[in-house]
Parts: sequence; structure tokens; C-alpha cells
Amino acid sequence: MSQSDSFIEEVTEEVRRDRLFGLMKRYGWIAILLVLLIVGGAAWREWSQARDSARAQAFGDAILSALDEGEAEARLAALNAIEPPTESGRAVLALLAANEAAEAEDAQAAVQRLSAVADDSGVAQFYRQVASFKALSRGGEALSLEERRSGLEALAVPGQPLRLLAEEQLALLDVEAGEREAALERLQSISQDSEATAGLRRRATQLIVALGGTPPAGG
Repeated sequence: MSQSDSFIEEVTEEVRRDRLFGLMKRYGWIAILLVLLIVGGAAWREWSQARDSARAQAFGDAILSALDEGEAEARLAALNAIEPPTESGRAVLALLAANEAAEAEDAQAAVQRLSAVADDSGVAQFYRQVASFKALSRGGEALSLEERRSGLEALAVPGQPLRLLAEEQLALLDVEAGEREAALERLQSISQDSEATAGLRRRATQLIVALGGTPPAGG
């Protein structure tokens, strides 16, 4: 490399350094701000996670303490005093409170609580369906047979997670309405459904026998 080439390269490198330092002076605050934002975001995320974990633990401890009360009325009162930290927590609390209301022989209050969860668009769909199923399956004193049938048929649509349990309840409604053949047909279908659990198949078979029907082979 000639001396002139070497000199030109040194000058070029010097110009690059000067330009880099100039850019750092002009825009270096942006890099510092980005670092502060990243560090601050990480700290906020850690604090939020710790806060949410503490709230969830306190919520769980409060539920366990409430369920340790001796009488259903006392358990229900303790559950009513708990402040849920999230929408899902509110749904779980309502389901537990409805169960205690039923234990206290207040079917109307139990169904009202469950129906409120089922109609709450702010709650996850699964919780809403569970609440609806429980309200319909235990709402004999508060809901007419037609109301229960209509609601259960909506849950028995293919693809729904509670489909087979809803079909089982529909079979029981058929029995309640004196529709023996319709009940047997539903129960036969349940007992042969590949998605049915062993317990559900067993209950369906027992009811088929109780109604004087013939359970499917292997049922």
C-alpha cells in the first residue's frame, strides 16, 4: 500500500470516528432512554407478577378459610365477604357460593347466583357454561321443565365441552316428563359415545336398566 493510500485511509477512519462521536452526542440520549425503558419495564413486570401472585394466594386462603366454617349458612356468609381479584375469581366464588346456598336448601338463591354468572359476558365462556349447566341441572324448584330443557339443549350442541353431561340431564328430563322411549334413546346414544367417560357410561347403563331397557353390548 502506498503512503498516499495509507494517509487517505487514516483520514477516512478519523472522519468516521468524528462522525460517530457526533452522532453519539446528538442521539446518545435515545439509547439511554431505551435502556431505562427496558429496565423499567422488566421491573414493572416483576412487581406485577409478584402482586398478582400475592392476590391469588390471599384469595385462595380466604376461600379455604370460608369453607372450613361448620354450617352452610356460615360458609355462605364467609364467601360473600371475599373480594375476588379477577373476573375468573369472581366466577369461581359465585359457583362455590351457589353450592353453599343449595346446601342451605335455598335453591332459588343458588339458581340466581349461577344464572348471574352464566349471563355475565365478562366471564370466560367455560365458567359461564358450567354455571348454566349447574343452574339448569339443579333448578327443578326454580325453573320450569321447558326452561331447563331449552337451556340444556343449547349446551348439548356438538363441540360443546359439557355436551354429554347436558344430554344426560335431558334424559332425566325425559323421564320426569314421562317420555320413557325418548330417555332410552338418549341414554343408548350416551353409552355408545366415544367421548363419554367410564362413569357417564355406567350411569347411563344403570338408568337404561332401571327404565326396563336393554343396555348395549359391552355397556
